Amino acid sequence: MTMWMLVPTGLLTGVALIAAVGAQNAYLLRQGLRRQHVGALVAFCALSDIVLIGGAVLGVGAAISAWPPFLDVARWGGGLFVIGYGLHVGWRALRPGAALTAGVTPTISLRRSLTTMAALTWLNPHLYLDIIVLGSIANSHGSEGRWWYYAGLVSASALWFSVLGFGSRRLAGFFTRPRSWQVLDALIAVVMLAIGIGLITSG
Repeated sequence: MTMWMLVPTGLLTGVALIAAVGAQNAYLLRQGLRRQHVGALVAFCALSDIVLIGGAVLGVGAAISAWPPFLDVARWGGGLFVIGYGLHVGWRALRPGAALTAGVTPTISLRRSLTTMAALTWLNPHLYLDIIVLGSIANSHGSEGRWWYYAGLVSASALWFSVLGFGSRRLAGFFTRPRSWQVLDALIAVVMLAIGIGLITSG
């Protein structure tokens, strides 16, 4: 695989992980439906991923320098985790979830909105597990390739949060139905299973 091809690969992986229905996405979607501080929230989410994923890439890189067999551990650990995650999302897709409704609510302050998003982002233990896995996968592509992959990951973050935040009003009729989240989860499950199997068999 050529280096530049790692960008779309990272983008697809990033979207598959970031697009999973969770507290952060649900809050951004709700704020987007209400048109409250969307730009600031999108920027905060994207910048948080740039910092967190970048730190994971750099941290895992140091671990590889100290222990070269880490690449095999990352490949198997990351692959098994991604497969498990795909199975979890696939199972969730079989069950209807709760719809997201716009509702009529008073406007909250920018400070409160950002504080809430910060808590949902930085206090989520699953986020740190995800970025560690992404950092491991990125470093499996070598010292140069990891940054191409990282570029794809952060592009996915900026793209997804922008689409979710700014496009939510146009998609309100679609995403307020539980069935829509099931379809999204089903697609994510397929992508994650394919990525996980590919990681394990790539050695």
